[in-house]
Amino acid sequence: MNSLKNKNVFITGASSGIGKACAAAFAKEGANLILTARRVDRINQLSKELKNKYGVDTLSFKLDVRNYDEVQKVISSINNDWKKIDILLNNAGLARGLSKIYEGKKEDWEEMIDTNVKGLLYVTRCILPGMIERKSGHVINIGSIAGHYVYPLGNVYAATKFAVKALSRAIRIDVLDKGIKVSSVDPGLVETEFSLVRFSGDEERAKKTYKGLKPLTADDVADAVVYCATRPSHVNINELILTPLAQASPAYLHKE
Repeated sequence: MNSLKNKNVFITGASSGIGKACAAAFAKEGANLILTARRVDRINQLSKELKNKYGVDTLSFKLDVRNYDEVQKVISSINNDWKKIDILLNNAGLARGLSKIYEGKKEDWEEMIDTNVKGLLYVTRCILPGMIERKSGHVINIGSIAGHYVYPLGNVYAATKFAVKALSRAIRIDVLDKGIKVSSVDPGLVETEFSLVRFSGDEERAKKTYKGLKPLTADDVADAVVYCATRPSHVNINELILTPLAQASPAYLHKE
């Protein structure tokens, strides 16, 4: 196993769900954390909690990955002690709505594309050159089984996750001679704030998504991410797909 002790890990969307669970999992392994999200109060609190619990160093920054100028500003402001980012976890992402293309909302499409695709590109563009210069590093992207199977009414969200899959594979090719690892962790149904965001705060509708089966937890996904990050130096996990036992694809679920 490759030790994560004293490695610097940059996480987007660290304020909740998978990002928050990954932050805790990395901290448990002794990694130092750069936590970013739009909800800065949450990551400031998380930063303190993980520092106190695990004795790791932490930084937190307010960051909207959709804003390229803001991404550049935040990353360029990181002081020299933290410049060496060993692992980038592109986690920030969301789904908005469920609708047919001809009934979809333009603002929902733009938010998903700007966050899930362009946000990943912006952050990677700013951090990857440092990894290339050092000839070491690991880019881990949180994809989705929606990037492998299109499902009814999930059109644009699936398109963004197909894009994440394509970009993960493309980055892998681009840095093949640079000593940099690239992985995509693609979960199925995970019970987080994801459905609450998708349904604009409708708690009842969000709960129905997980009713009748045992979904993955954010900790399950974090475990997979840490697995990718701790393989021996000659091993790269290209894609890792995980689902609940009761889910075969986005459209095929067994509910009691």
